[in-house]
Amino acid sequence: MFWIIAAVVLFIIALTLLLFRTEDLSHLDEAEYSVREATPSEENLKVLERIREMGKAGKGLRGKARLMAMRKHMDGLSDGLDLQSEFRHCDSPNGEWVIAPGADTRRRILYIHGGAWAAGSPRSHRAITDRLSHIASAAVFAVDYRLMPEHRFMDGVRDCRKAYTWLTANGPDSTIEATFILVAGDSAGGSHALGLLAWIRESGLRQADGAVAFSPSTDLTLTAPSNRSNIATDPMLGPMFGGLSKIPRPVIWWATLAAFRISPTSPVASPLRGSLVNLPPTLIQASDSEMLLDNARRYAAKAKAEGSRVELHTWPGMVHVWQIFTPILPEAEEAFADIEGFIREIEAGKRQPEEAQT
Repeated sequence: MFWIIAAVVLFIIALTLLLFRTEDLSHLDEAEYSVREATPSEENLKVLERIREMGKAGKGLRGKARLMAMRKHMDGLSDGLDLQSEFRHCDSPNGEWVIAPGADTRRRILYIHGGAWAAGSPRSHRAITDRLSHIASAAVFAVDYRLMPEHRFMDGVRDCRKAYTWLTANGPDSTIEATFILVAGDSAGGSHALGLLAWIRESGLRQADGAVAFSPSTDLTLTAPSNRSNIATDPMLGPMFGGLSKIPRPVIWWATLAAFRISPTSPVASPLRGSLVNLPPTLIQASDSEMLLDNARRYAAKAKAEGSRVELHTWPGMVHVWQIFTPILPEAEEAFADIEGFIREIEAGKRQPEEAQT
């Protein structure tokens, strides 16, 4: 019996090593990065209270009932805000157009919402998409991609790819080609956004002019140090996912494979694990106190080493995806001003080659 058990254990270990071959990326943690010198504003206390309310939404519930409560709570995040944009539903691809007054609909942004691939919607992230439409003077398409567990992870990925391909040639009112395209997303949606950039490159499609990712998940292997070291300082993800730190990583990898039907080492699920060569200018914003900080740091460091322009801008003491709490949070307004400047830099860079040719 002992030898049978030992043989089974050795087989599982060998199979784990074969299926989940992971490159050691700890050298990327040596890259230097700066954090803005600031103290979280008083309004941040109001945000923390809203985070606590979100945690209470599923209290006492389990399984599907808990997930439904979380989805309902997230969909109400933008309720009560004075949003000036037009919100227009789209059936194919499924999503929502967000158009600020005076926006140029030839300028387009694909927005991919977060929510751990199981929650969130275009409605839940209207505070962000409304703000993006204003600062970029662009029509934002918030894709309503299929969520787990009702659908497979790859169904959501395909929805994002379909939406981007369609967006290059279709606006809210016409089939005129886009003059400017930005891909943006937060958290899980940030992972989809970064993975999408690599797929666009490999597919030979027109690449986005730039990308913005808020606190993106870049690596489902959970090997980045802050996935564990920042549990206590992350009021949103810490209570939800901090317990994973007590589970051996190989067990998490097998569970991820079973739930996602894709290996956590796949670049589709973990953009950090793929080639980051020849990507468009990308801005990543993250908080120094959140669990996904080092996911962002590692992605930026690797992309730079491979020749892509990826900037990481870090705020102190902010909650995960604090940008969604605009306009009540001054740091959210700072983040959007940062994005506005980034977009101007992208467009200035595009004009220089064109002027040189003329």
